[in-house]
Formats: sequence, C-alpha cells, structure tokens
Amino acid sequence: MPARERYPHLPKAVEYAHIGWDFFILTLVVINLALLLFDSLFLLGPINQGIANLAPGFHTFYDEVIHSRFITIDLVFVSFFIADVLLGWSIAIAERRYHRWFFYPFVHWYDVLGCIPLAGFRLLRILRVVSLINRLHRLGLIDVTHWYVYQFVAKYYDILLEELSDRIALRLLGNVQQQIRASDSLTERVIERVIMPRKSQLIHEIAQRLESTIGKVYQHNRQSIMAAISDLVSRTLRESPEIQRLNRLPMGQQATSAMEASLSGVAQRLVDELLLGIHSDEFRQLVERTADSGFDTWLTVDEGSNRVTEQVMYDILEMLKDQISHQGWKDRYE
Repeated sequence: MPARERYPHLPKAVEYAHIGWDFFILTLVVINLALLLFDSLFLLGPINQGIANLAPGFHTFYDEVIHSRFITIDLVFVSFFIADVLLGWSIAIAERRYHRWFFYPFVHWYDVLGCIPLAGFRLLRILRVVSLINRLHRLGLIDVTHWYVYQFVAKYYDILLEELSDRIALRLLGNVQQQIRASDSLTERVIERVIMPRKSQLIHEIAQRLESTIGKVYQHNRQSIMAAISDLVSRTLRESPEIQRLNRLPMGQQATSAMEASLSGVAQRLVDELLLGIHSDEFRQLVERTADSGFDTWLTVDEGSNRVTEQVMYDILEMLKDQISHQGWKDRYE
C-alpha cells in the first residue's frame, strides 16, 4: 500500500462532524474528571462533614445515588471512551488516514490508555483537547502559531533540539578525530579506496580544467601576450651582433625592420595556433597521457605526506566543531 497523507483532505461536513464528536467526548471527559475529583474530595472526612452540614440533602443524594455506584458510573464513561476509540479506529481505516490499519492505537495512545479506569490513566483523557485543537487549526478556525503557549513551547523545543543535535554531532566528530589520530595508514586508505577507483575521472577533470583555464586566460590577455612577443623579438634582434652589422649596410635598416615584422608575425601566429589548439582532442589526449603517467608519482605517500593529510582532515573537523559549537539559537531569540 502506498504511503498515505497523515491528514488527508476531507469534506468540510466530515471535518465538522469530527469536531462535533470531539466536543462531545471532551465534554464527557470534563464531566468524568470533575466527578473523579469531587468523589476523591468526598472521601476526605472534613470535606465530607462540611458538605453534610451545608447541604445535607445533596450529601445524602450524592452518597446514596452517585458515590455508592461510582464504579458503575465510571464504567459507563469508560464504555463511551472505548466506543470512541473503536469508532475513531474504524473511521481512520475507512479514510485510509495512516500507512497501516493498525497504526491508530499507537498514534492515539492517550485515548487508548485513557480507557483504563485507573487514576493515573484517567488524566490522559484530557489530552483529547490536543487532537481537537489540532483539527481546528487544520481547518483554519484557529491559529495556534500565534498563541503565547505555542510560541513558548516551540521556542524551547527548538533550543532543546538544536543543543541535543549539536552535542551528538560534536561527539561524532570528536570520535572521527580520534580515529584519524589512531590510524597509521589513513592516506594510503584514502588513495586506495577513494582516489584510485576514480583515477580516470580525475585525469579527465584535470585535462578539462587545464583546457578551460588556459583558454580563458589567453582570451582575456591576448593583446598583452602579442605585445610581449613583439617586444621580445624586437629586443632580441636589436641585441644581436649580426643584425647590428646588417644595419650598417645600405638598405640594412629596411631589411632589419622587415625581418623583425616577419619574425614577430610568425611567433604570434605560432603562439596563437598553439593556444587555440588546446581545445582539440589531440591536446586533451596529450594532457591526459601526461597526467596519467605522473598520477602514481603524485600519489606517492611517505611519512611527511601522511602526517600532512591527517592534520588537514583533523583541522577541517575541528573547524566544523567550532561552527557547530556556535549556539545559533541565541542569534534567533536574543
């Protein structure tokens, strides 16, 4: 059976019928608890004598009609509460309110235990108010989120939950740090179990990132690179003794200028073609082969690298612990 919605959308008439029945049962609960309280007080000698002195007729009536038959009267109330549980269970099954048909008594445990005619369990019947308020809230007849009691409980429930979860998280992170400190081969196990199974994906990612980085840098700085190449060719030619002798010959200056322009153009085109070619499959394969050949060397582990890896992981966990230790609820409520 697929999972059901905890509170399915029912017709308004059905919801109001539920509310009417809840009010009826709640009225019985109030009457029953009031009788329980009064009967408990009636058993006390001073109060019993005071009632007899103030209202002898009522004392006689209550003692002979109600108190002497109180267990029977209470069982009548209990029969209504049992009928309420069975009826609510049947309706929940018919409405397919819960994931399984037998969930109802566990969800409404207070109604089930309230049927037990013992003093401690009788008080649970008043929790029926909770289900009634919840139904009224879902229908939009009341809004409990604006109630001071709800806001008070929600605030401290949120604080309690955050503090509890933070303590658990800190304990877990502390245990992980102890395991890191106690381990002698953490780096080797990380390489063996995490990195090596993903070696091909990592190499492919390295090639893609290198291609993307070089391409973006070249596009953004192409003019500066070309100007630097021209300046380098010009300075090299000026400092060359052969070019200096050529300048002293007739028409030597023009020949030198033509040679400089030609060499600069060739160098610029060479760099341009080289960097534009990084998007080719050949360049990517070259990078991947180079990375693959050096991958195992990069992952060579010695005592120093093992200690550095463990310290990095330890410090990361310590940073997380510091972040978790910050009591965020103080920022929300203060």
